[in-house]
Amino acid sequence: MTRSRFAHYVLPLLLAVSVVALPASAEWKEKVLYSFRGGVDAGSVPAGGVVFDKQGNLYVATTGGGPRTCVPFSYECGAVYELSPPATKGDPWTATLIKMFAGEGSKDASVPSSGLIIDDAGNLYGVSGYGGTGNCVLFGLAGCGTVYELSPPALKGGAWTETILYSFPTAKQGYLPQGNLVFDSAGNLYGATEFGGGYGTTCDPYYKYCGAVFELSPPKTKGGKWAEKTLHGFRSGMDGANPNGGLVLDSKGRIYGTTFGGGNESGECGAGGCGTVFALEPPTQKGRSWIEKQLHVFSGGKDSRLPSAGVISDSNGNLYGTTLGTLFRLSLAKNSDMWTEDILYAFSGDAYDPEGALIFDANANLYGTTNVGSGQSLQGSVFQLKPPNQNGYPWTFRVLHGFLGPPDGEFPAASLIFDKAGNLYSTTQGGGKASCSCGTVFEIKP
Repeated sequence: MTRSRFAHYVLPLLLAVSVVALPASAEWKEKVLYSFRGGVDAGSVPAGGVVFDKQGNLYVATTGGGPRTCVPFSYECGAVYELSPPATKGDPWTATLIKMFAGEGSKDASVPSSGLIIDDAGNLYGVSGYGGTGNCVLFGLAGCGTVYELSPPALKGGAWTETILYSFPTAKQGYLPQGNLVFDSAGNLYGATEFGGGYGTTCDPYYKYCGAVFELSPPKTKGGKWAEKTLHGFRSGMDGANPNGGLVLDSKGRIYGTTFGGGNESGECGAGGCGTVFALEPPTQKGRSWIEKQLHVFSGGKDSRLPSAGVISDSNGNLYGTTLGTLFRLSLAKNSDMWTEDILYAFSGDAYDPEGALIFDANANLYGTTNVGSGQSLQGSVFQLKPPNQNGYPWTFRVLHGFLGPPDGEFPAASLIFDKAGNLYSTTQGGGKASCSCGTVFEIKP
């Protein structure tokens, strides 16, 4: 789930950088695999991207769908779907509802707020912004959010099994978890909550504290409880505020991510700040606290502001991410602990406002989505950013597909994923063939 659910921001004018834009003829071929139809059993507004299982099925969580009994505001509780490819080429994909969330009254998850991740056994993991047993929002009526697991049936066609791995109990631990979870090599899960964490008082008039990064450790015995630990609570002001999830881990156990606000509350940024890129260093001794380091504080202007989707890393340890108007790289200076920012591309015209995480292909090309566009009345795009060649040409930006709205999708806000053939898949939050414009799952091919 992106920031667009809570607020929408207008892109500031940015100074253009030297790039080469390829013509529209370079576009890939796009196909809507499924259009969400809304209502109790048909889902609406994907909460994140999609994930493949080993059989080629896709899985997606939606913020809408299910009974309209969840709070706040009598919202639909959300659902998870499996999309199966057709047996015959050209036939439609088949959507199967595998989980309809029941919400707070049943102590269940409510309103998924991330995409899903999958383990080797085919279990799915995600977070919900509300639900569970906690007492955070609306006097406990809306819960504090959950981390959930869905396990596939032993026999094909059977029911999936849901397990609530953790219900956030109070604002101190964190609430309103956001963004995809990530595993480490020991099976621990890491994620972030937009609010809570025990620190900061200026992030929102209704939601308490400024967000947290958490770790969930699996039980030592089967059937036991997962153990939660709050690794860092953000304070806003000079510190970051409202982490986005989508964390990344390095080989030494460091955690990297972004905060949507905080860091710089002067000049163009004003109250709330322009956002940060941070690292969390694991303690050198058991029982000690994790140490936060700010790798970059956004300042507005050409540096832009408001990163919304975390960062990814390359084989050299460089970090890549997006803000409201730029695609940036952070590089660690040699023999130093200082990080240097390079603006690789400033979004404008036909494609801007990226909200989903970036991905690499095998040739170090970057891919992502933008939520909106203007020059050709685009309602979002899928783009590629190609690195310079040996002759030193600049990074090359091109739109692979521009969304035009129903019956096509519109407003993509999630990360992409490749299949084995090099085709890309993700979701849009709106558009599709249904009259409700409830969102789509799409594929684009070279």
